[in-house]
Amino acid sequence: MKVKSKSKKINKAWLNDHVNDPYVRQAHKEGYRSRAAYKLKEIDEGLQLIRPGQLVVDLGAAPGAWSQYLRRKFAPKEAGTGGAAVGALNGTIIALDLLEFEPIEGVHFIQGDFREEVVLKQLEEAVGGRPVDVVVSDMAPNLSGVEITDAARVEHLIELAIDFAQNHLVKNGALVCKVFHSSGYSQLVELFKAHFRVVKAIKPKASRDRSSETFLVGIGLKNG
Repeated sequence: MKVKSKSKKINKAWLNDHVNDPYVRQAHKEGYRSRAAYKLKEIDEGLQLIRPGQLVVDLGAAPGAWSQYLRRKFAPKEAGTGGAAVGALNGTIIALDLLEFEPIEGVHFIQGDFREEVVLKQLEEAVGGRPVDVVVSDMAPNLSGVEITDAARVEHLIELAIDFAQNHLVKNGALVCKVFHSSGYSQLVELFKAHFRVVKAIKPKASRDRSSETFLVGIGLKNG
């Protein structure tokens, strides 16, 4: 009974934090599906990664906040700085996730596991041999709570994302990946440095303080 009571207290505390979170409120006001949109927004505004006319691949896209941000960036100038959720689109967005994804106008969505060869083939067919300007990845594995196991799962996803980037990014393209500042983090930084000319680690303000997530950004393939 004590455990159940403690669980209820934790859930209530999380709910209270969530409801009062300024980014949650802002996302609701601006029509984003989650507060995660502001993480990509801060990264993009700091590094100027996303520009109209690009081809961007969004990995781990559900529920769709990053794809929403991308499509608003690709809206025509007359839509204003806030972009447009529907209508014309100057750019290409290909999104992929294991989970279901409520359609976003102009976004090509593929449902499947990025770790599976058949799904990767679908993604490559959607790209169609075109050069990719930016790959953004909010992918995260199901965490077991066992630090070594979880670190290995995260590293595997990062390796797959880097491999995809190597095969499809333009020479000065960028890869943005969510990682966790825990076991194996320094190895992931070194992995990025081995493949990209510029590597930056960013903890967006929209990422909760208690969360160990951070984002690694690699710009310009060394073998590009």
